[in-house]
Amino acid sequence: MSPAPLRILVCGGAGYIGSHMAKWLAAHGAEPVVLDNLSTGHREAVRFGPLVEADLLDPASLDAAFARGPFDAVMHFCARSLVGESVQLPYDYYGNNVVGTLNLLRAMQRHGVDRLVFSSTAAVFGEPVSERIDESHPKAPINPYGASKLMVERILADAAAAYGLRSVTLRYFNAAGASADGDIGEAHTPETHLIPNVLRAALGDGSRLKVFGDDWPTPDGTCVRDYIHVDDLAQAHWQALAYMDAHAGAHAFNLGNGRGFSVREVIAAAQAVGGREVPFDIAPRRAGDPAVLVASSALARSELGWTPRYPALPEIIETAWRWHCDPKF
Repeated sequence: MSPAPLRILVCGGAGYIGSHMAKWLAAHGAEPVVLDNLSTGHREAVRFGPLVEADLLDPASLDAAFARGPFDAVMHFCARSLVGESVQLPYDYYGNNVVGTLNLLRAMQRHGVDRLVFSSTAAVFGEPVSERIDESHPKAPINPYGASKLMVERILADAAAAYGLRSVTLRYFNAAGASADGDIGEAHTPETHLIPNVLRAALGDGSRLKVFGDDWPTPDGTCVRDYIHVDDLAQAHWQALAYMDAHAGAHAFNLGNGRGFSVREVIAAAQAVGGREVPFDIAPRRAGDPAVLVASSALARSELGWTPRYPALPEIIETAWRWHCDPKF
């Protein structure tokens, strides 16, 4: 008799990264169960397993969700994640991202689930002090969003020591792209990410793109960022499940391509992929934006065996372009 497939509770599975994760799990023989309150996620994106409507701030709804188990592990994508908004609404961010995660961890404990893959962020590092940011880089977040994620990382380390919780934290740099077949993609309201805003400007779906500063200390004067395809993120989460089987404790890995692309390079690549001009205007720099933010993912490569399948910027943009030309939700 073959072993039963893994059953994974995907918290935030109606959102951008969570829905791609649910699709990856289903394609690899696992059973994703999506938990989402649909405040920012899309019901139409839940196509690869059942949806349980629940809220991390409602412990009773979490218990009802866990009653759908047993679950082999939890993947946690629920978060408020807009940096500027976090500065304006810090109580909301600490409440949702920290208190909500504590509620989830307590529910996991009550229902005997001892494995968690947690979505963190490069924002835990704050201003970079080295060309490539590895896991040893100082952690000094400069906004409540990054601080809330770093607080959860500390909680997970303490939970490993106190309760034996196994966890892998994955710190994303700039998630981008869409499912290669175009059936799910990136759809935020408001949209704050560069690549979808570039593509919307090219398609004439919105206002002209704003480029925040062209006088940065970079080769072309615009900010440089590390873009990682959403399916490469999903692959890392899948490999994290196997890693926890062999490694107790709390672990953290940075995820990026290890290459930086400037805003102007993103615009040029999008114009080449779509065959359309991207109208843009130069706007003032945004406070708190570092000039360069690029990951070192050497530890994830060596420990998880992770290798991005989409290392080239045009490939990432091409998948996003297909989605934005024919969005399903």
